[in-house]
Amino acid sequence: MNPDKLTLRPFGSYGPRLGTTAANLGLTLAGLVMVVPFLWTLSTSFKTGQAATELPPSLIPNPITIENYRTLGDVLPFWRILANSIIVTVVATFAQVITSAMAGYGLARYRFRGREALMLLYLGTLMVPFQVTIVPLFLMMRWLGWINSLQALIVPSVASAFGVFLFRQFFMQMPREYEEAAAIDGAGPWRTFLYIALPYAKPAAATHGILAFMGSWNAFLWPLFIARDESAMTLPVGLSALNGRYSTDFALVMAGVVVTIVPVITVFATLQRHISGGLLLGSGGK
Repeated sequence: MNPDKLTLRPFGSYGPRLGTTAANLGLTLAGLVMVVPFLWTLSTSFKTGQAATELPPSLIPNPITIENYRTLGDVLPFWRILANSIIVTVVATFAQVITSAMAGYGLARYRFRGREALMLLYLGTLMVPFQVTIVPLFLMMRWLGWINSLQALIVPSVASAFGVFLFRQFFMQMPREYEEAAAIDGAGPWRTFLYIALPYAKPAAATHGILAFMGSWNAFLWPLFIARDESAMTLPVGLSALNGRYSTDFALVMAGVVVTIVPVITVFATLQRHISGGLLLGSGGK
């Protein structure tokens, strides 16, 4: 090597590279911290009840068994409970997206007296804990005769203040030229909303759809109050019943947790690229 051709790089030039390496290392460690509990849950679901409590614990099940998944349908009407969760979540998510889009579009594109005050009232409801409203909501459901029914799980969640805010911010950035062109073509307010505004707001709809799906699928407190019968239970309440009733068979509980997690992972993996885009695009409205 020719010493005359050696060049010394300034120490400061290594800064960006070191910063990127440190960031990647930190993200990798954070990813492992989040993935390891799920891998542990998945592993335990394929163990026998005795192997699940052995010390020291092992990540790889030995022997591997699928008996826990078969047993789920015997100890509880698990597949009925799974169907309840699917029905409640799909209907509530679809209703939230539609009602939020309609309200957000109206608050963003139409001027009327009290519009800003109404929006502030919507945002104010975000600061009220659900625990404050659960008692009057329960009394209302009892008055309607909806205790132990799926409609009691669906109807209170058909509207979302956060969803209205998200769609409003998104629609406020939509160019007026789109609506003017639709009006020239003879489209009324409803056709403009359905064929112009909704397609434009696909990122916001995907973002809110994912968040609403996860919130409804994982809801525990309200279903615990309103769905006392196994025929109306959802998965989180059903899993809690496994804990106390069967002396905490951890392998069985983990099998139920895996069944509960898989739909959330599937939906999130399918639509996750829309979350950051929808939130960023919806943050610039005025």
